[in-house]
Amino acid sequence: MNLETYSIITNGILFLMIAVFLRHSLYRLRYFLHMFQQNGYKLNEMISWLTGHLFSKTILLEHIFYLVLILSMNFYIAEKITTSTGSLIMGIFAIFWFIDISAFRSEQEKKPLIFTPRMIRLSLMAIIPLLIIWYRVFESAFLPIPVLDLFTLVLFSNPYNLAFSLILVDIAIPVLLLLGGLAALPLETWIQNGFKRKARKKLASMPHLKVIAITGSYGKTSTKFAISAFLKERLNVCVTPGSYNTPMGICKVINNDLNARHEVLILEMGARYEGNIKELCDIAKPDISVITNVGISHLETFGSVDTIAKEKSTLATELKTDGTLILNGDDPKVRKMGNLRNDVNTVFTGNGEAVEASDIKIGSEGTSFNLKFNNRSKSGREDEEVEIKTRLLGSHNIQNLLLAAAVANELDIRPATIAIAASAMKPVEHRLELKQQNGFLIIDDAFNSNPVGAKSAVDVLSTFEGGKKIIITPGMIELGDSEEIENERFGRHIGESSIDLAILVGSQRTIPILRGIESTDIDKKTQIKVVDSLFDANRFLKEFAEPGDIVLYENDLPDSYQE
Repeated sequence: MNLETYSIITNGILFLMIAVFLRHSLYRLRYFLHMFQQNGYKLNEMISWLTGHLFSKTILLEHIFYLVLILSMNFYIAEKITTSTGSLIMGIFAIFWFIDISAFRSEQEKKPLIFTPRMIRLSLMAIIPLLIIWYRVFESAFLPIPVLDLFTLVLFSNPYNLAFSLILVDIAIPVLLLLGGLAALPLETWIQNGFKRKARKKLASMPHLKVIAITGSYGKTSTKFAISAFLKERLNVCVTPGSYNTPMGICKVINNDLNARHEVLILEMGARYEGNIKELCDIAKPDISVITNVGISHLETFGSVDTIAKEKSTLATELKTDGTLILNGDDPKVRKMGNLRNDVNTVFTGNGEAVEASDIKIGSEGTSFNLKFNNRSKSGREDEEVEIKTRLLGSHNIQNLLLAAAVANELDIRPATIAIAASAMKPVEHRLELKQQNGFLIIDDAFNSNPVGAKSAVDVLSTFEGGKKIIITPGMIELGDSEEIENERFGRHIGESSIDLAILVGSQRTIPILRGIESTDIDKKTQIKVVDSLFDANRFLKEFAEPGDIVLYENDLPDSYQE
């Protein structure tokens, strides 16, 4: 091989190395942008995610191996070989280790990256410094060389310094993203404050509007839509869609969807940290506050159940004077919140309370019970009772319906009207929603799971007759120190409920569930299949299941929680 041919090959390998690194870095940037979006653009949560995936996503073993190779070549081998040979070695190893971008690219994203205006701004904050850094790297490597003089390129460039610069940039992608997020924070705060001011101004212009706010560890969305279903029979209602329960989600609905014809605005108020509900109430102060329960959801960020209870109670303390506070009286921590205010009308729901259920029947066709309004509400009507029949599944939905009925009663919606609305209600999407698919009966309970809802979902599955009963689940998350024990209890309940097959998603995450299932001592043992992803679970389901089988999807973790 002559020198010219050798130089062409060497230069080709070197350019390919650069292309591979640029491609790898761009895919890493897109992937981390996606994770940042799934972590709610919160810097602390993104840092926690990056440290939790330190050697699987943030820093790869390939990064470490390549750095070791560079140092070894530079200090021990470079003087013994030609620059061309060094370029070949650095280029070949770079291509071999970094051409694969499967760790940062998925053809089956559950929730794809959405380039919202905020995401575009964040992307620019990260991409602009990255382009500047790349320019400086290539300037120092190539500018002294005539652009078209490819044959002399390797003679004037240092492949070790070039490789070192490219690998450092690749490693630094998440750091650049975090710095971009930090730099964008003042701008994002200014933009969000503008949306909040606009929402407050609009609400102030509508003094006739009744604002209903719902919070709780779980059941918020189902209760919200039940309230909407009952009220819209007689009133013009604006309600936040899906799980819109953040400041910007609420502002978007108020600013874009609320109009002068609306009589009621129903808001779901979520919280992951202390102060979240106060921030929401500062946007829209409620006339009616509904608190569903206090559980261990988001225990990981709150730290204790008492802190969760204190945060939920903010909806009681922020309630307008002479407003109505509707509380789940069956929850001891929620019940105590009734003592926080003596200048509001407090209504309890539950056993023996102002709004209660009796003669409860739960099955695969739905739920029925007698709804009773005891003579304790401001309506002043005599005790009233009506039979409720609904297609909603699960015992936990009864409490949601009681809370919704209490709100309706406060706004003078009659029990008979509530019963009609309840009979027409459809399940909220991904919350014990029945579907037919490929000959299977699907119970879709894929929204974030909690101990009460997960147990109820398994109970619902066990009521069905006919084919095999199958559950697909990754278990529960964000339960702090209680996560392992709660997932083990969940597994034990699966094992005790005569479920035929449990497909567990995530070999490490589902160990407590597996342990719980195996600890049960009943004659009919639940079969267990452990898979790596939901897509693997669905592939196995097609092989195992037959038409007529019943499949429960209990929880579906976002892409950021995949192992």
